[in-house]
Amino acid sequence: MINDKVLGIILGGGQGSRLYPLTKDRSKPAVPIAGKYRLVDIPISNCINSDIKRMYVLTQFNSASLNAHIKNTYHFSFFSSAFVDVLAAEQTIHSDKWFQGTADAVRQSMLHFLENDFEYALILSGDQLYQMDFNDMIKKHEESGAEISIATYPVNAKDATQFGLLKTNNENIITSFIEKPAAELLPDWTSDVSDEMKSQGRDYLASMGIYIFNRDLLVELMKNPDTNDFGKEIIPQAIETHKTLSYQYEGYWTDIGNIDSFFEANLGLTDDVPKFNLYDEKGIYTRPRILPTSKIAGSILNKAVIGDGCIIHAEKIERSVIGIRSRIGKNSLISNTYMMGNDSYETLSEVSENHIEIMMGIGERCYIHNCIIDKNCRIGDDVRINGGPHIANIETDTYMVKEGIVVIKKDATIPKGTNIG
Repeated sequence: MINDKVLGIILGGGQGSRLYPLTKDRSKPAVPIAGKYRLVDIPISNCINSDIKRMYVLTQFNSASLNAHIKNTYHFSFFSSAFVDVLAAEQTIHSDKWFQGTADAVRQSMLHFLENDFEYALILSGDQLYQMDFNDMIKKHEESGAEISIATYPVNAKDATQFGLLKTNNENIITSFIEKPAAELLPDWTSDVSDEMKSQGRDYLASMGIYIFNRDLLVELMKNPDTNDFGKEIIPQAIETHKTLSYQYEGYWTDIGNIDSFFEANLGLTDDVPKFNLYDEKGIYTRPRILPTSKIAGSILNKAVIGDGCIIHAEKIERSVIGIRSRIGKNSLISNTYMMGNDSYETLSEVSENHIEIMMGIGERCYIHNCIIDKNCRIGDDVRINGGPHIANIETDTYMVKEGIVVIKKDATIPKGTNIG
C-alpha cells in the first residue's frame, strides 16, 4: 500500500562539521549507526512503515557513499510507483549555487517534486533517531484544516535554548515561535504539556524539524528567494498568516547533532530496555547483506550489541556496539565503545601476500574504553585507548578526541603498543 497523498522529502543537512571526523568522507545521512544501519535508514524506515513510499533525499556534501547505500538498499516492485531518490545540489538555468539552507534545498529541488502528484509534502531531517507513525500526524493535519503542521517535542529548560520553541492555543494551533531563545526568556515560553511531561520538567515545546506542508502553500512559499531556512525564516513568518498545527510527540527522539549525542545514542542501544526499540515489529530497514552469523569464543559479553559476521576472541565486551564483520583478538577488553566494523573481510592469504602487519579490527591484549572506531580501522596488539574527561581535545592524522570521546578515523592504522589517554 502506498499513501499517494504524501511525498517524503528528507534533508541531508550541510557539511556536518559537528559530526567530524565521521563526516570527513561521507554525508551525515550516510554515517553508520547501531552496527549495521545508516542514519538515513531511520527517516526512510519511518516513511515506509507509514506507507509513504515516494521519497527524495537532498544532499550536497560527500554524497557518493549515500548514493551507493540507497541504490543497493531500497528496491521496490517494477509495477509500483514507490521510489527513494537522492537529489544532490545541481546547477540549473534557475540557480548555479549550492544549497544555502533547508528551505533553499527544497526550493532548488522543487521542479523534481512537482513531477509527482501529491497533496502534502512531509519534510524530515536525515540525522535524527526516532520511530513515528506519520499517519496520525497527517490525519490530525487534515482534520484541523491546517496548512502547515510541525511535530513538537517537550523539552526541559536546559535543552530549550538549543531549539526553536513555540506556543499554542487550546486547539494546538501555533501562535508564536522563537529560535533558540536566551535562558532569561524561557519563563514566557512554557506550554501546556501532559502531566507525565510536566513531572519530568519538560515544559517547553521544541520543533523537531518535521513538517507537513500543503502542496500549494509550499509552492507559494518557495517563490521567495530571500528565505533560505525553515526554522529561522519560513516557519516564523508562515505562522503569522497560515494555520499551523502543533503535533505533540512524546516518544523517544534525539537529534544526532554532534559526536557526544551520536555516541550516547549508540551506546543507549545496549540498555536492558533501550529507548530506541530495534526489536519492534515495524523495524528499521537497511541494505540486506549475505553474512554468516557471528562467532564468539572465550568472551564475556555484558550489555553488548553484536552485528553479523563478526569473529570475536575478546576477554570481555561491555556496554558496546560491535558492527558487522568486526574482528577482535584474544585478551582484549572493550567497554563504552562503538566499533562500526568493516566493509569487507581480509583473508589470511591476502595478509600474507600483501605483507600486512596489522589486520583490520582490534588486535590482542588491547584495552579500548570510551571510543568510536570508524569503518575499516586497524588497531595493533597491545594498544591502550582510555577515553574520558581527562583527555584534552586533539586531532592527529589517525584519531581525534572530542569531549573525552576518542574517535579513530576511517581506514586508520593504530600501531602496536600505542597509548592514547
